Amino acid sequence: MGSGRTIVFWPESAAGPTNNCIGIGHVLAQRGHRVVFAVESSWEGKLAALGFEEHLVDLAEPPEGPVDAGQFWKDFITATAPEFRRPTIEQLETVTAPIWRELIDGARHCQDRLAGILDDVEPDVVVEDNVVAFPALLTCGAPFVRLVSCNPLEIVDPLLPPVFSGLPTADPADWATFRAEYERTHRDLWEELSTWVREEGAPPLPDLAFVHTSTELNLYLYPQLADYQRSIALDPTWQRLPSSVRATDAPFTLPAELAEGDGALVYLSLGSLGSADVELMQRLIDVLATTDHRVIVSKGPRHEEIALRGRMWGAEVVPQTNVLPLVDLVITHGGNNTTTEALHFGKPMVVLPLFWDQYDNAQRVAEIGRGVRLDTYGFADEELTGAIDRLLADDALRQRMTMDGRRIRAFGGTAVAADRIAAVAERHATR
Repeated sequence: MGSGRTIVFWPESAAGPTNNCIGIGHVLAQRGHRVVFAVESSWEGKLAALGFEEHLVDLAEPPEGPVDAGQFWKDFITATAPEFRRPTIEQLETVTAPIWRELIDGARHCQDRLAGILDDVEPDVVVEDNVVAFPALLTCGAPFVRLVSCNPLEIVDPLLPPVFSGLPTADPADWATFRAEYERTHRDLWEELSTWVREEGAPPLPDLAFVHTSTELNLYLYPQLADYQRSIALDPTWQRLPSSVRATDAPFTLPAELAEGDGALVYLSLGSLGSADVELMQRLIDVLATTDHRVIVSKGPRHEEIALRGRMWGAEVVPQTNVLPLVDLVITHGGNNTTTEALHFGKPMVVLPLFWDQYDNAQRVAEIGRGVRLDTYGFADEELTGAIDRLLADDALRQRMTMDGRRIRAFGGTAVAADRIAAVAERHATR
């Protein structure tokens, strides 16, 4: 192994954070480092197939029989989907707090297993891409690096909108009300987590923060063109990655029925979780079928229940980073990875947010003029088709976004992240 260091990634059990870690881990492995993934058990075999060392962790009592990667959250989102029709301030109690409840329960359940893995592996650095605290990461003796593949409003600033609100940056009228409701619905959860974290020997959590900030390195994933102007500068441990696009997706060749057709090429993806709302997916497909556009559909875990129409092709899982360069426009839920990847490849977006920070990403895409935010369940058919047509007809926007993409890609986000993580590992190993 030579000078290679041992680097452990602990991503959230969802496609976005896991794919972010895969992209960076791939670069580190190519450079001769030992890259270890601790992953939730439903990901069994997925990371090993990419050449990584894989250790499995249960976040709850394991179900009987095999499950798909991230199945717990797919089931949770399917059951919670009716609540997505509520305003974001009401979702704090019916969606956001229950998600925190599940995350906290998962952290407590896996504490001993995660600590055991870290004891056995003896990492030089531990990298977390998650939104909840895991004390074992802070007490294992290795430096801790945090990845934030979420909207950067998670990093609180008093003169920016509150995270999860989807409120505009230019109008603070409703910010205080939203923050007060967040306090009401989340204070008890935070106090429970904060008390347990201290009992496990980890540092205390900042007020109403559910995850630790690293004293070494914090990398947040968002391009400069979309980032927020802060009233309080971030300290030097915080560094921005404009994108973090993996090079491990399967090759993709445009199917003949789409390659030979006319019309713009549109990509529809509501993410691995949002696509579990089959009713919404089918409505989008049926509206798109009234246009002349060709459509690639990421159908998701309930793919067998989704019917495609003419001029469409889809699959349960689509190699997104190899599809995006081919398309003209993206219809997305506003997940952080899809949003930043669309900007990475210079593609305008129609954003239909469902929960969590997707509202913030949708609002920001609209504010910077790189797409349109629609009411996910309340849009009229002509609003969707009209937004698509306006974006496709805006030649100036398309040229501007092409240049945006070139600048973002030139940064080389995965390589820069690998450099900085390896530097933390090296400092620890030579102390």
